[in-house]
Amino acid sequence: MNYLSDLLEILSAEKRLRRDLELVQALNLPDWCIAAGYVRNLVWDRLHGFAGRTPLEDVDVLIYDRSDVTEDAEKKLEERLRRISPQDKWSVKNQARMHIRNNESEYVSIEDAMKRWPETATAVGVRLDPEGGLRIIAPHGLEDLFELKLRPSSFCPDKEMFLGRVRNKRWLTTWPRLTLVDS
Repeated sequence: MNYLSDLLEILSAEKRLRRDLELVQALNLPDWCIAAGYVRNLVWDRLHGFAGRTPLEDVDVLIYDRSDVTEDAEKKLEERLRRISPQDKWSVKNQARMHIRNNESEYVSIEDAMKRWPETATAVGVRLDPEGGLRIIAPHGLEDLFELKLRPSSFCPDKEMFLGRVRNKRWLTTWPRLTLVDS
């Protein structure tokens, strides 16, 4: 199986994604992607044969910008996106500051931050390259996402956080073909 080509096919078929990627790209950020539930849920919905998308909690925009690591800078970017697309709940998080919140060593990139997320299947992002093509960021690969496996990241030491997310987000109810892998 070629999970990368499968992912690109799923993402390319999602018209809303192209619009959202172009909105974020227009902000001229140094490094960015749309990630987490936006990508994960779209894939799980497709693999479960759902006719439509499950409702999105928010549009997760990751940036990596050491020049301003304040939460206020993130809020300003969210407001800019909301003015253009008010129907969406935008969530911008600068991964250059997340190490502080997580009490870890400084992250060196978006990918470095994403690999520390609680579950592997969520750590997938997409951005536009300069030519308008889709570029995927997946520090744990795409296997767990496409094989419908909920697995804790080996880089996230808090397994209870992982299990709490599985329960609280009700993933196993929403997508019943998912398998919990506790390793």
